[in-house]
Amino acid sequence: MKQKDDIDQLFERLEGSFDLQETPDGHQKRFLEKLENNDRNQASNKKEKGRSLWKPLSIAASIVLLISAGLFFQKEEPEAEGLAGISPEMEETQSFFVTAINVELETLKSFENEDTKALIADTLERLQVLEDEYDSLKIDLVESGQDKRVIAAMISNFQNRIELLQQVIETIEEIRTLKANNNEIII
Repeated sequence: MKQKDDIDQLFERLEGSFDLQETPDGHQKRFLEKLENNDRNQASNKKEKGRSLWKPLSIAASIVLLISAGLFFQKEEPEAEGLAGISPEMEETQSFFVTAINVELETLKSFENEDTKALIADTLERLQVLEDEYDSLKIDLVESGQDKRVIAAMISNFQNRIELLQQVIETIEEIRTLKANNNEIII
């Protein structure tokens, strides 16, 4: 009831301030026409906005499609990482062998002179053959699903490279020793 009393009081207070004029003839008709025209204008603006957005959206979609296709085809061929891609332990193993090979290579290169140049060049060629075999084994590893036999062949390849380098270094040291002994005997 309180609410009804409030509304009654509101009307009593505003009495005499209401606009009581009659609306002109056709006012409602003109008002409805304006509403319809406004609705049509808004619809045509939406169509124009839709058309104007269509080009940039289609260009953006094309770019996204091309990038996606590029990434798909790039990842289609699995990356052949070698032993490092199998597990942390195999990564350590590979790191150990690579470090050992690099140390032996530096030692071999330190012995390079006119007498050993041909021997070292031949050794580097044989090392390259072993490295090419290792690259082939990396591909086999990916294709075989990390077959243990391929892993063993990869480790054996590393060992063969180290043994080759050690044998050549020993041979060069023996040659140096023989030359040094021959020079001592001659004097």
